[in-house]
Amino acid sequence: MFFWTAYTFTNESRAWSKMAERNKTLQRKALQVRKRAKAKKPEFARSESWRYSKLKKNWRRPRGLDHKMRRKFKGWPPTVSSGYKGPKVARGLHPSGYREVLVHNVAELSAIDLNTQAVRVAHTVGKKKRAEILAAAKKRNVVILNLKEVKAPVEEEAEAEATEGKPSEEQEKPVEKAAKPKKARKKVEQEVLEKPVAKERKPKKSNKPARTKEDAKE
Repeated sequence: MFFWTAYTFTNESRAWSKMAERNKTLQRKALQVRKRAKAKKPEFARSESWRYSKLKKNWRRPRGLDHKMRRKFKGWPPTVSSGYKGPKVARGLHPSGYREVLVHNVAELSAIDLNTQAVRVAHTVGKKKRAEILAAAKKRNVVILNLKEVKAPVEEEAEAEATEGKPSEEQEKPVEKAAKPKKARKKVEQEVLEKPVAKERKPKKSNKPARTKEDAKE
């Protein structure tokens, strides 16, 4: 019985490994097919962008009733249509070759195929739950497309406590006293005293004859 179980287990493991290799080869082929199709696809240019420098080459759908590109006249550049769609095998594949699966919690990781699917953590997930998802994904060797290392909240709290306990460099440095302005009051007083006092000028007497009694008195 033991040999039979061991034999079946080895057969199953071989089958799974063959399937994984087959899936990887299929993904590679799909990416190659998409690359070849993209090489044949033309570059869609905005109408009149080759004529006016103010118009960028970014694609804009022509809307005019008599527009030659909209009506697909011969000799005009090609327009975007469903015929230029990529191959169905490679549609929706990530450049790494995996199919993206959006994950919101740890329970959703159990339904992921490690050979063909990769995880993208939703942007609405908080820091605490994101750290749990990343830890569980690393244990299962799941590929994460938007991997960003998140510190656990316990570690962050410990770091915050350590920084609070240590005195900062600004606190350790002694506060330098502001330099007092020099007392220049005494010098100013001495200069004022040394200056000679200007004498009051008396009005000069005029030699002209007085015209009125008031002028005579003066």
